Amino acid sequence: MTTVGIRLQGVRLSIADNATTEGTGTCSNQRRWRDDLAPRTQPMISFVWSPHEYIPAGTGGSENYTVGQVRELNRRGIGAQVVTIGLGTADGRSGFVGVPFLSLGTISEISQLEGTVVFVTAFPEVSTRQPSYQMLHVPPPKRPREQRNFINQIRGRELIATSRFAARLWSNFLAVDLEVVSVVHPFAEPCFAREPRPHSEPQSVRILFAGRLSPEKGIYTLLAMLHNEVITDLIDDGVHLSFTVTTAGADKPQGKIIETLLEVHPGISLVDARQSPQAVAALMAEHDIVIMPSNSQYWRETFGIVSVESQHAGCRVVASDDGGLPETDCGSLGLVVADDAAALAHGIRNAVNLGAVTERSRRLAASRFTVEQSVDELLSVLNRHRQALAVPEPIFTVGTHHVVPSKTTIPFGTLATGWPIRIPKTTKVRSAP
Repeated sequence: MTTVGIRLQGVRLSIADNATTEGTGTCSNQRRWRDDLAPRTQPMISFVWSPHEYIPAGTGGSENYTVGQVRELNRRGIGAQVVTIGLGTADGRSGFVGVPFLSLGTISEISQLEGTVVFVTAFPEVSTRQPSYQMLHVPPPKRPREQRNFINQIRGRELIATSRFAARLWSNFLAVDLEVVSVVHPFAEPCFAREPRPHSEPQSVRILFAGRLSPEKGIYTLLAMLHNEVITDLIDDGVHLSFTVTTAGADKPQGKIIETLLEVHPGISLVDARQSPQAVAALMAEHDIVIMPSNSQYWRETFGIVSVESQHAGCRVVASDDGGLPETDCGSLGLVVADDAAALAHGIRNAVNLGAVTERSRRLAASRFTVEQSVDELLSVLNRHRQALAVPEPIFTVGTHHVVPSKTTIPFGTLATGWPIRIPKTTKVRSAP
């Protein structure tokens, strides 16, 4: 398979210092706000959030993923910061103590950032001083207009998915070689493995649904499962089952509706969503089983960080056998058919029969998907791309397009999509004049 691309002229990937004026100082006639937290004398990696979007604490994997990597990079002496647009200091930084934030006034100011730019979420097309990266935390959009808009936005950016499943999904969507999409796995914060577990009785099983209150997370599958005879038989056999759901996502319209249903359900205990990794870890450690019945009719989990966090906290996990969830196995994962209340009930019964996770199994789980491993993967991707940009390669043409005959994984230019694309085997390749 041959790869197509246009080489950027005279570009080398480097990471430069991004010291800026503190407080309300100006830079290029725009106001900037930056905490004096990141090292001023180290290279800088900027993780950029969508314009005018507040970053909430405790509501999603992409927030914890980004903030955790920034913390670990700074711990290693590598400058890293979260960048927001148009919100000033009211951008959510108060929920992430100790994390450097930089707020820019306009989208165009991204072009002024030195060093490496990583777009965490959807972001309009904008030029950057160095080749930039696009994180692919979610599946490709389904509506044609959204697909076109997103492709235009990410054109020319290096692509990073959060699982092998997500890499295949995006590779197929964009019609590019799988090698074009790098993988940097999410992780569980260290506090999940360190959280002590309270004593529990064998005949009392505490089950937690920690997903957002939305159909795609399988909340309706959970409600249907409560009436399954497998669950009622367990109760009749003397097993006390308690089900807890958090209010994560109740700030959205559909979440508010679901919250109202759960408040009056006699079989559900509704508790406030936790806002920090430490608080989430403590909640998980109070439970024996965490369920993730993600509904593939609406959503395909690209990874499923809650599964990893739960296993680090010593829980068994029962999750849909779909998307990236099978990749989250740390030793205590049970997979069931998605969108199937009966399958979920059987999965819970199997987890109950297995009993509590042993300390040895929990230690083994905690050795997988760590923040250190995730940052190592990220730096490996950045270094690999930097080295590839520094190595000249012969270029040929197919029609009016330039072709790099090697299987490079680096998107060099902006053709139809901006990445190396698949060329049919019948395509005739000739030397450029």
